[in-house]
Amino acid sequence: MKYFIGLLCSLAFLSCKEKQEGAVEGLEEKASRIHEEVITIDTHNDINVANFTKEVNYTQELDNQVNLPKMKEGGLDVSWLIVYTGQASLDEAGYATAKENAMSKFNAIHRLCKELAPNEIELAYTSEDVYRIVKSGKKVAMIGVENAYPIGEDLSEFENYYNLGARYISLSHNGHSQFCDSNTGEANNVWLHNGLSDLGKKAVSEMNRLGIMIDVSHVSKESMKQMIALSKAPIIASHSSARSLCDHSRNLDDEQLLLMKKNGGVVQTVAFSSYLKTKKHQAHADFMPGYYKEVADSLGIEWFNKDELANLGEEKKKIFKNNYSKVVALAKDLVTKKQEAPQAVDVADFVDHIDYMVNLIGIDHVGISSDFDGGGGIAGWSDASETPNVTLELVKRGYTEEEIAQLWGGNLLRVLDEVQDVANGLNPN
Repeated sequence: MKYFIGLLCSLAFLSCKEKQEGAVEGLEEKASRIHEEVITIDTHNDINVANFTKEVNYTQELDNQVNLPKMKEGGLDVSWLIVYTGQASLDEAGYATAKENAMSKFNAIHRLCKELAPNEIELAYTSEDVYRIVKSGKKVAMIGVENAYPIGEDLSEFENYYNLGARYISLSHNGHSQFCDSNTGEANNVWLHNGLSDLGKKAVSEMNRLGIMIDVSHVSKESMKQMIALSKAPIIASHSSARSLCDHSRNLDDEQLLLMKKNGGVVQTVAFSSYLKTKKHQAHADFMPGYYKEVADSLGIEWFNKDELANLGEEKKKIFKNNYSKVVALAKDLVTKKQEAPQAVDVADFVDHIDYMVNLIGIDHVGISSDFDGGGGIAGWSDASETPNVTLELVKRGYTEEEIAQLWGGNLLRVLDEVQDVANGLNPN
């Protein structure tokens, strides 16, 4: 009798197991599994050196969008931390000030990896480093330079940047640099170089020689076309989207996208609200300041608009600053339930740009970036902790695990390898 009962139990167990093994994997389960298995790379995260001290640093749950707790929660493996310097006068005094700023950011990134959290995050210089570090269980930092302006006119500084870990550099930002024209020239059709300057042409060759990826986000269309014509290696757009879907000068039009395909490069689609759907972004942005005040009033917190802040005393400014993040976070959560509120640009809008570029230039030439802590962030991917939502949307759209792995970093690492192969060919032993 005991044998018969045991046999029935065994048959029942096998039947349940067969049902489980034969069950269709749900979308969320599939997305979670894929997100865990692929290497996720975000190619553009700005930094504030104030967050790289012993007292305040990325090991803590800070209010910023990217830090180690948020990367761990969201399964973000690789963060490209950005050495950014704004544009100023094209003279030695301007270059010197900018160089000091750039060096402080390089130093901050190295401090994080070597002193503050060496057991949690490591700096990568190659794709092999990325694979090794991810396998070890640590997070990965890589360095991109947004604006070569701090280099001045000394091309040897590119090698210094390379030795410090810079693996992509853009030659301009919001304003024409000594190297090339910026996309901002479209506003008034005033150009400084009509593309690349002579110094900029030399910079392209120098980056090819060193193995630094050339980043065309922020440069003018003519600059970008000349860079592709001159470069012996593929180039990248570290944080840009499709201009056909959103007519912003920071995005790439179809001609540019097709040039990227021909060049073998990659466009890292950016989760920057106004570069994805400008009108939708603006409607939501116009609504939110009034709603922040409404939420603050409900909490008994005194709230001020931008114009009022300038005239506040230091004590009130301090109180406002301490309350700001709490009010904004609560408002962003509550506004999703407010029917009359304009919808925020979201992950679906973001993946629309990925879809468009994949259809136009192919899966091999598209990637992902956020521009977190530099203005980026959308509903559903507002910081690194929400990174799985991007993978979920890709799964919903029918992308395979292999394709998602390409988008999340495989394409970018392929370009990095090819750029470094070109450099090796230009520098035979």
